[in-house]
Amino acid sequence: MAVELTPDFGKIRGEFEADSIPGNLFSPLKVPVSRTHADKMAAIIAAIESVAAIPGYREMVLQWAPSIAAFDPGTRGVFFGYDFHIGESGPRLIEINTNAGGAYLNALLARAWGESGNAEEAFFDMFMEEWSLVRGGRKLSHVAIVDDDCFFQFLYPEFVLFRNLFVKHAISAVIAEAKDLEFRDGVLYHDDIRVDLVYNRLTDFSLEAHPALKAAYLAGAVVLTPHPRAHALFADKRNLSVLTDPASLVGFGLSDASVELLLGGIAKTRIVENEDPDELWRERRRLFFKPGSGYASKAVYRGEKLTKRVWEEILKGPYVAQEFVPPPEIEGMKYDYRNFAYKGRIQLLAARLYQGQTTNFRTTGGGFAPVVIE
Repeated sequence: MAVELTPDFGKIRGEFEADSIPGNLFSPLKVPVSRTHADKMAAIIAAIESVAAIPGYREMVLQWAPSIAAFDPGTRGVFFGYDFHIGESGPRLIEINTNAGGAYLNALLARAWGESGNAEEAFFDMFMEEWSLVRGGRKLSHVAIVDDDCFFQFLYPEFVLFRNLFVKHAISAVIAEAKDLEFRDGVLYHDDIRVDLVYNRLTDFSLEAHPALKAAYLAGAVVLTPHPRAHALFADKRNLSVLTDPASLVGFGLSDASVELLLGGIAKTRIVENEDPDELWRERRRLFFKPGSGYASKAVYRGEKLTKRVWEEILKGPYVAQEFVPPPEIEGMKYDYRNFAYKGRIQLLAARLYQGQTTNFRTTGGGFAPVVIE
């Protein structure tokens, strides 16, 4: 059963220095999940991480990635988000994101509910691990939390939280507009201050629109996390077509148990351009159509609502056709489970409640919600 909201939101407002909480950011509900289902989601995530390390898989998915994805910076990427729906057959993964927002906000939400934990320190340790993977024991001095139009982003409060986290650990940090970065003499600068690490909140996954950051990244002059290669290996939705193809999984040398886990735990996904369009149109009512490198539910369409005009745009691609997995509901709200993970380890499990076709943070009573493992 859902539980009416009783936390002290004053604690949250104090943390991110805001007088009010953005509307529809937090839901007034808690969401349950069974231990069995939580463990199954974790197992699916671990299996995906194992597949992503296989050279054959990487060769296959990098064929549709931008050229910058060929560059391996040596880091893994912070805050992967694995999104699941749970139905009668158990958890089904519907999407992977590599710059998933909301982890820190959900850590605060859990604290406001009176739950203990040290997620914030785990987040900090993750950034330090990213740093040490390529810089060893060198001191991390200055971090830039980077996006476009930072101060108008819906999740801007989270940027403040991360800035404060670094400052708490005696590391200088700034929330920076990507356009204000400069790369000169082999160094990335913001306001003439050398930037050592960029926490990347951009949705420009190839960095084509951000030449200074791209140049610094390719020169190894800055630790960028998450980065284009992480997105190419995990978050491009076309990759799910590989992870749900039995022949590919067997060809990678996976065990029968791993193949069964992935095929049963990921919504079947196909690349539209590789399929018969007439057949897809006939099947559309059982499908969701998503742009290959899209994000935040942009240009996503439920098949049963498609018009011929939109269908013609989808056929121009790149799009995937994904088996429709109905979202669970609670108190009249749809929801999904987001697993925040680093290197396959679950750091935090949260829910996102909404009404309508996709998660949207526009529904009264919707937003992030804590998950109670029963």
